[in-house]
Amino acid sequence: MIAYVFPGQGAQYTGMGKELYDSSPLAKQLFEKANEILGFRITDLMFFGEEEDLRQTKVTQPAVFLHSVISEMVAEEQGVAIPDMVAGHSLGEYSALAVSGALHFEDALRLVQLRANAMQMACEKCAGTMAAVLRSEDELVETTCDEIHDHVVVAANFNCPGQVVISGSVEGVEAAKEALQAKGVRRIIGLNVGGAFHSPLMQPAAEELERAILATPFYAPKCPVYQNVNAYPQTDPAHIQRNLVAQLTAPVRWTQTVKNMITDGADTFREFGPGEVLSGLIRKINPDVTIQKL
Repeated sequence: MIAYVFPGQGAQYTGMGKELYDSSPLAKQLFEKANEILGFRITDLMFFGEEEDLRQTKVTQPAVFLHSVISEMVAEEQGVAIPDMVAGHSLGEYSALAVSGALHFEDALRLVQLRANAMQMACEKCAGTMAAVLRSEDELVETTCDEIHDHVVVAANFNCPGQVVISGSVEGVEAAKEALQAKGVRRIIGLNVGGAFHSPLMQPAAEELERAILATPFYAPKCPVYQNVNAYPQTDPAHIQRNLVAQLTAPVRWTQTVKNMITDGADTFREFGPGEVLSGLIRKINPDVTIQKL
């Protein structure tokens, strides 16, 4: 069985999507439609923009979404086998929903744009940060964050065994780092991000996004979508909507998602979109599966 996976924010690079645009009429049509929907030529930033431009959340999220979804649509047009199941990491969940048919391309892009703008505003309103905790048990990281009562900090991304990202206020992340180091954790790396994603500090963005999600038509997907908040497969549009609303302030359970997909029969993973971050994580979760980058 074949699983399609889609990356999140951080996979972007200058030049992303240009080869697709130049070589595929379908890709060119979809990119131009995206320029119209977004109200600016995101293709110019994707193809020729500086790294600083692409790092802006309001640019990064639609850019990664477009590269991911259009890559898959072009592959499907060329006869690549359709997936038996799909999943995406954080922002990538929107790509998975679009590819599965749970969301129309245009509606998904509008939600991604709103999500990006709302998250950028939440970051500006309340300063936050994230850090990767390496070579530690998931439970230790989670319980340590729970012990920090004076500041906001949570385990935000369970990426693979030995890699958990914590998220929260600057003071909260620093307190968690000190507490983890006191417990023997040696490798904690600060991340160059604009805010505290997948933490309670995203609540203002989540409220705005919830209204938009509930006002957007969702459909039964053509294959199960494994969602971030619980790592389980979903096919019911109402359940998919509710999980997507919760996603912005809840942890990304990527390790369990991949394990569940393998338990349910996935033996081949195809990563669509910029970079190979998810391919690397999947190898660490289970080195025996086949991984393809398309």
